[in-house]
Amino acid sequence: MTVAGITSVQKEGRVFRPPKGFQKRAHIKSMVTYEKMYRQAYRNPGGFWAKAAKELVWFKPWSKALVWNAPDAKWFVGGKLNVSYNCLDRHLSTWRRNKAAIVWEGEPGDQRTLTYQQLYHEVIRFACVLKSLGVKPGDRVAIYLPMIPEAAIAMLACARIGAPHSVVFGGFSAQALKDRILDAGATCVITSDGGYRRGGIVPLKVNVDESLKGVSIVRHVLVVRRTGTPVSMAPGRDVWLHERIVELAARGKFSCRAEELDSEHPLFILYTSGTTGKPKGIYHSTGGYLTQVSLTCKWIFDLKDEDTFWCTADIGWVTGHSYVVYGPLANGATTFMYEGAPNHPGPDRFWDMIDRHRINIFYTAPTAIRAFIKWGDDHPKKHDLSSLRLLGTVGEPINPEAWMWYHRVIGGGRCPIVDTWWQTETGAILISPLPGATPTKPGSATRPFPGIVPDVVHKDGTVCKPNEGGYLVLKRPWPGMLRGIWGDPERYKKQYYGDFDGIYFTGDGARRDKDGYYWVMGRVDDVINVAGHRLGTAEIESALVLHESVAESAVVGRPDDLKGSAIVAFVTLKGGQTATPELKDQLKAHVGKEIGSIAKPDDIRFTDALPKTRSGKIMRRLLRELATQGEVRGDTTTLEDFSVLEKLRSEEE
Repeated sequence: MTVAGITSVQKEGRVFRPPKGFQKRAHIKSMVTYEKMYRQAYRNPGGFWAKAAKELVWFKPWSKALVWNAPDAKWFVGGKLNVSYNCLDRHLSTWRRNKAAIVWEGEPGDQRTLTYQQLYHEVIRFACVLKSLGVKPGDRVAIYLPMIPEAAIAMLACARIGAPHSVVFGGFSAQALKDRILDAGATCVITSDGGYRRGGIVPLKVNVDESLKGVSIVRHVLVVRRTGTPVSMAPGRDVWLHERIVELAARGKFSCRAEELDSEHPLFILYTSGTTGKPKGIYHSTGGYLTQVSLTCKWIFDLKDEDTFWCTADIGWVTGHSYVVYGPLANGATTFMYEGAPNHPGPDRFWDMIDRHRINIFYTAPTAIRAFIKWGDDHPKKHDLSSLRLLGTVGEPINPEAWMWYHRVIGGGRCPIVDTWWQTETGAILISPLPGATPTKPGSATRPFPGIVPDVVHKDGTVCKPNEGGYLVLKRPWPGMLRGIWGDPERYKKQYYGDFDGIYFTGDGARRDKDGYYWVMGRVDDVINVAGHRLGTAEIESALVLHESVAESAVVGRPDDLKGSAIVAFVTLKGGQTATPELKDQLKAHVGKEIGSIAKPDDIRFTDALPKTRSGKIMRRLLRELATQGEVRGDTTTLEDFSVLEKLRSEEE
């Protein structure tokens, strides 16, 4: 196996040790401590995670820490708890009740701060509204909101009453939303009249209305007023949040106790791209997920009571679930939320907010860092970033030079960087430095978190030698792991445990160096990581073929300095259709409408035919090589028609 990009970082030799001052105050202060914890967790994983779980409030204790029958895991069997209670109620009997839980800024500049006491009351009211609409434990609720406090409030309200939520990224189209509503079987949708993005308004309610045409399972749409944009309200189905709150207030005091839920009760479903074209509904449990998210948030970000923690992810992605909402709030921290674009009204928006809000921990994606580099050093240098004490990256591997810029320009050379590796499926961070202990190497996620047992193997399952590229696998279960693909247990087994018997295959390529540091090289399957967002090639291909002019398409990714990967589509047209620049623009817009703007191809190449094997399978590897290198270097022995390849080469030239 060849893992793209491996040679670019193999020679990386720079090492950065934790600053002495940081180390002195850190939760985990040395590699000696880390190594001891890792050994203990390896020998007794149930005991290690049970100790972490005891930091949460349980209504009923568990009888057994783990029951593992690959690929199915149950953690903290028989235990009962509630995520909303652990994020809110338990803090109210302490000084934290008057501490800021959420500090929020909208793109137009409006601001809100909610203390833990205030957030608790908002969640209670929201939960009462959901119950008034007939939402019960086990009912699925779709959330399609901008990054406003109500997004976190809605999640916590669903968790409180035991209704698994399915958050859909606000940048997705009506069709993508519809697919996810139907797959989850959601009976209620929470949205807003709109949201702000780059000075414009994203028409979220309009998209919901479009998505629900012909959909009968959704009984109610709960609408949050954000922009004041006039929207249509379907009688009997659509309800304004503020109006229902007034109605309920007139009836008496708001009250909603936290449901005592089984540790394995589904907390949320989150859709991620797959290779079949149908998004996968990854679902996570309650007890195991919160245990791991809470502990990783505390140790990896060295979270302190006085910190303001900003994870820039949208709640439509797992990073937003775990490290904007549940992880920080379970720890009683202050989490910062921002609604809009990083360059509106100017390229210094992020640095301005860090300066004004005195952000201490900043967690963002390499694609954002590359954009910051492109925009220039002058923008961060205009602002006081001295409040920062820790930086983090997430979503994709970071190239060493971007790491160095982040360290030097944003961190001032004083802030440790935690380069984290994990997935929607893992629920929480699995490989990362512990900032007070781990010496870091630019481009490496370093060592696994205690209790996590990864490996790098060949296709036959044998372990790779140091610095040898292979497949990244996880050899033992972990509490935050997915419990399955919603409604499709067979797909779950095949997708994650079909390649290596009883071992989880991450889908990523990696190498492990002589120091045991992991260097993750990205996807080895047909999923493209664009700006930290995983997009299935089959889903984009399906959207292209829906266009009346397109006969067939094949989509691949190519390296991109800004986004990590760019989307390249090879398209064959139906008879009588002509390849024109105007048609390229139409097809890009069409994909944006079907899936969302994030999925628009960066490049569309028209071709008479696609390279296929004798069995009719499109050879995407050859297209990927053409898109990346301009030529094909790999094995072509299974190619059916070599003239197709020659034509593609000439078109490339």
